[in-house]
Amino acid sequence: MTETATKNFVIDFDSTFTSVEALDVLGSISLKNHPEKIDRLKKIAEVTDLAMSGKLSFRESLNQRIQILDAKAEHIPILITMLKKLVSKSFKRNKTFLKEHADHVFILSNGFKEFIYPIVQKYGIKEENVHANTFVFDEDGNIIGFDENNILSQSKGKPAKIEALKLEGEIHVIGDGYNDYEIRKEGKANRFYAFTENVAREDVVKNADHVAPSLDEILYHNKMEGALSYPKNRIKVLLLENIHEKGVKIVKEEGYQIEIYPAGIDEDDLCEKIKDVSILGIRSKTLVTKKVLEHANRLMAVGAFCIGTNQIDLAECTKRGIAVFNAPFSNTRSVVELAISEMILLIRNLPDKIFSMHQGKWDKSANGSFEIRGKKLGIVGYGNIGKQLSVLAEALGMNVFYYDLDERLALGNATKCKSLKELLSKADVVSLHVDGRKTNANVIGKKEFGYMKDGVIFMNLSRGHVVDIQELKRNIESGKIAGTAVDVFPEEPLSNAHEFVSELRGLPNVILTPHIGGSTLEAQENIAEFVPTKIIDYINTGTTTNSVNFPNLTLPILQDAHRFIHVHHNQPGVLAKITNTLAKHDINVMGQYLKTNDTVGYVITDINKDYDKDAIADLRKIEGTIRFRVLY
Repeated sequence: MTETATKNFVIDFDSTFTSVEALDVLGSISLKNHPEKIDRLKKIAEVTDLAMSGKLSFRESLNQRIQILDAKAEHIPILITMLKKLVSKSFKRNKTFLKEHADHVFILSNGFKEFIYPIVQKYGIKEENVHANTFVFDEDGNIIGFDENNILSQSKGKPAKIEALKLEGEIHVIGDGYNDYEIRKEGKANRFYAFTENVAREDVVKNADHVAPSLDEILYHNKMEGALSYPKNRIKVLLLENIHEKGVKIVKEEGYQIEIYPAGIDEDDLCEKIKDVSILGIRSKTLVTKKVLEHANRLMAVGAFCIGTNQIDLAECTKRGIAVFNAPFSNTRSVVELAISEMILLIRNLPDKIFSMHQGKWDKSANGSFEIRGKKLGIVGYGNIGKQLSVLAEALGMNVFYYDLDERLALGNATKCKSLKELLSKADVVSLHVDGRKTNANVIGKKEFGYMKDGVIFMNLSRGHVVDIQELKRNIESGKIAGTAVDVFPEEPLSNAHEFVSELRGLPNVILTPHIGGSTLEAQENIAEFVPTKIIDYINTGTTTNSVNFPNLTLPILQDAHRFIHVHHNQPGVLAKITNTLAKHDINVMGQYLKTNDTVGYVITDINKDYDKDAIADLRKIEGTIRFRVLY
């Protein structure tokens, strides 16, 4: 093949142009009130899969499906409405490409033109370039068969149709089924792309010239301009610690390579695994250290699927041009609800009473059991969680006090304390909600426990290293602390298979939970949607909104331009050098955006598409450059 040859793209419809098999959807419409609906839909799906995998002749499968469908002409407009919403994502975003190359884009389907053309015409595909079967109706509008003279209703109909079309130039077939591969097998196409955005069929994938998770990948492979500027299947994503399936799905839909590991992994193993990883997703157990980052040759972004980022060396990430994103709000409610429930359990002395009941001991007594109404709640750390806890606790009748190093506006009737000592000496219940910075190590130790009232309820749902565990144990054993809830620990098991070891085990009126403050289905689903979306936006557009270590820039959608993304050390003169380099190559700047923090500068330049490609090499050579990439 030559680069200058005309390229004709022959595209399948079902599970390729659309994300579904159209006859399956038609069945859900036509059989809506049929008593055998479930069995018939299952049979349709089975027959479809057998045909797509090459295990059943297409004509036989078509005959069987039409008999099962019991469909009518009146169902087709409903089907069209539904299919319009089910066009594959990568085809939707590459609508411009399809329109610009309309003369060389063909739909070749064993489906039916009655519903195919109304879908694809919106994307600029010409009616004469749509080749498919047609229905046969009886006088009452029932679909009773198909045009058996149409070559596409026969086995190996697609290769025969391509031969009959006598297309000039190269023929590139895009499809998910074995009958699409047959075009290549019969020597009627130059290349076959197994399209796996919606479904991956083993018998098809193994025979493909190229496996394509999206149309973007195909355009990149052919050096043609699409909506995205990089090959998605070359971006490897490593997701650790049992990331919620919704997050996995979002990443998969982008067409990335994904490796999933259910637990945290230690530093040495991560050093090995991260070598070719572009995006890393973790929760709280995995440590992303300087040593790990020294092995991360391709890492572009880290997603912390949690609130905290103290497990990540942010400074080193920033120096290396690696953007870090977290979910600062997504699990706030879950942590607060756990805190409220645990303080009620503890102030009623329920952990011990529940244990006694399981031992057969009936201990009905009000001794050491109180209401939380009217009690003083001391919140150490008045951030997102602390504030929401404040509001809910006040609604339950508690008097709320808080202390924070930063200036924080009080919500409701909460009272700000001038010092930690003041707060600890007033509170009946102390709840910690501080961040993971190193200076917060043992922020509650012997002296701080000494400030607290006798009989205090103490809770830590923030970070494991902020409490001196030995001192906490002494104060529990002495009775000064009447009840304790701890959700986070200085050392935690890497997975559920490892033993939890702590000196707090077995102590009276103590609730120990396995770092589950944010572990509700709602919170994990919210986090799993928020973090990947931010990372994908950064990869696709350069937008850094909500990054915890990069200057935050919200960028406009790239239109009819190329975008240069330049990350550099924050030192004088870099922007001037970028501008001079662009001027040297006579590049027309359509828009430019700059933001810095103490460590790095972030410059985005949108330019006219027609430019000297040598400029890219010169921009990479600018002193202080950390990372440079181009978006199309």
